[in-house]
Amino acid sequence: MGVSKLMQEGRHVISVFGSSSAAAGNDEHTDAYNLGKTLAEAGFTICNGGYGGIMEASAQGAKEAGGRTIGIISRFNSGMMANRWIDQVIRVDTMVDRLLKLIAMGDGYVILRGGTGTLLELAAVWEMMNKGTIGRKPIVTLGEFWDGIIGTLRAELMYEGRPESSEIVTITRSPAECRDILIDKLGVHYEA
Repeated sequence: MGVSKLMQEGRHVISVFGSSSAAAGNDEHTDAYNLGKTLAEAGFTICNGGYGGIMEASAQGAKEAGGRTIGIISRFNSGMMANRWIDQVIRVDTMVDRLLKLIAMGDGYVILRGGTGTLLELAAVWEMMNKGTIGRKPIVTLGEFWDGIIGTLRAELMYEGRPESSEIVTITRSPAECRDILIDKLGVHYEA
């Protein structure tokens, strides 16, 4: 199914970022699975990097709830294939193209625990909103992992006199809270 078909169905696309090394059974993997499931039940399409860990878990949760998934993979990682839970694979040339496509696809963003790659994704989407290059879209973190970094950046933005930029990211503690924030900020109709 092409992106235009997904958009014609009226589904909002949520780009999910997180660690590729989250193992089945750990808290991050479980949160990602439940996030994908919860968002799909609310009618969202899940978009992610298409590989393993949090990407695979969120896609699996979405698919098992009857949702749609999109995976953005890079020709740079030519030996890697999209995980089996991805409906639509979009291939791009470089890792930078992959990041930009994940951002462009999203109507909103959820950031789970991750390393430097996930930090880059969070920083890129936040800065693009700061600079007005993509407009205001919801960014939501799930869990406590990013609290310190977000707190530090918010303090710096307040110091710089940019309080509006300090409030771009919303911190949540559960997939249901994450869903509710996205529904509210995107104006989606949902009945539990």
